Parts: sequence; structure tokens; C-alpha cells
Amino acid sequence: MRLLLAEDDPGLAERLKGFLDKQGFAVDAVDNGVDAEFNALEIPYDVIVLDLGLPQRPGLEVLANWRRAQMQAPVLILTARDTWQEKVEGLQRGADDYLTKPFREEELLARLQALVRRSTGTVGETLAMHGWVLDEATQSVSRDDQQWQLTGTEFRLLRYFMLHPGRILSRASLTEHVYEEDADRDSNVIEVYVRRLREKLGKDIITTRRGQGYVFGQLK
Repeated sequence: MRLLLAEDDPGLAERLKGFLDKQGFAVDAVDNGVDAEFNALEIPYDVIVLDLGLPQRPGLEVLANWRRAQMQAPVLILTARDTWQEKVEGLQRGADDYLTKPFREEELLARLQALVRRSTGTVGETLAMHGWVLDEATQSVSRDDQQWQLTGTEFRLLRYFMLHPGRILSRASLTEHVYEEDADRDSNVIEVYVRRLREKLGKDIITTRRGQGYVFGQLK
């Protein structure tokens, strides 16, 4: 999952980025409202964390501009001011959820996972298909009594596949959602990780559509 973190507190931003990286998110971090607004209109993020107290352009203005431009990624707002008026205004301008500082990282993670599932129409607390269950806490996949630990990239790729079953996903699209902005984003590497997932899950669970991309979950 590709995530935009817009937070101007360098200590908090560094801590959250490190935490979310470990949880399998590809995180792009910005520290002002102008960059936040631009990035989200140019990059197809899966979820956004937006601090309302950003310099250069306030978070509420950024949020309103996103929704006016039909940017549909789910947005969780952060605020240090525990006032009901600001929370209501954020929700009215298009936020999907909010957290008031200080907060526990585990709560942020749970809310982000819920937003991603809701935005993709996924029901339930786990991702499962054809007997395979993805454990987001341990970044492993299991079936019956078998379990495989996944690398970070394998986990991000499989999670994106399982959130979008039956859809044709191009290599370029997968690259956009699996890697963060400053990573080596060679789309040809996706083929390597698809092959590794097939070795674990079975070769037929991810099918190739020549000239189009891959489809997860349509067994032959």
C-alpha cells in the first residue's frame, strides 16, 4: 500500500514513517501543505495521513482542494487541538477518519487498515482467498497448517493483489502502489516477485494477461 504522510513535526514524521514502513506501507513523507496537495494529485495513494497544522498551506485547505479535484484516496486527519469543531470541519471537507495527538501508533495502524479495507470493499478483519490467509501483523501467508514468511516487497505486493481480486493490474500500477517515491521502482522487478509468490501460493493463483498485467484469484 502506498501511503502519503503529511506531517511537519520532524520527530513524529520520522517515527511514524519508520513504524509504517515496518507494517508494510510504502511511505512518502512531506512536511508542508503545498507538497502534500501536489503529491496526492499526482500519485495514486491508497491512503493518506494529513496533519491539519501544516505550514505553507493549512491541512483543511489541502483536504478541500483534494476533494474538489475528485481525489478519492481515504484521508485520516491528525490534529493537536482536541476541539469538536475542527473534527467536524475536517469530516465535512472530506476526511474519512481522525486522530487527536498524542495517539498510539497501534491505533493509527488499525484505523489505516480499516480505511484501506473499506475503500476496496473488503469485508472482515483478515484478507483471505482460496484458503490462503494473509496475516498483516506477522507479514506471513498461511493455508491449513502451512505458513510462509514474506519479505517486505512480497507482503506489499500480495496485500495489494488480495485487496483487488479479479482485476487486471498492470506492472506500472503495481509498481506505483508497492514502492515509495525514492525507491528503485523498476517495473520489471515486479515479475520477480510475482514468480516468488507463485512458488509459495501455486502458479495458477496469479494469472498473466499478456500486454495488460496480472490478475489475482481467478484460478483456471
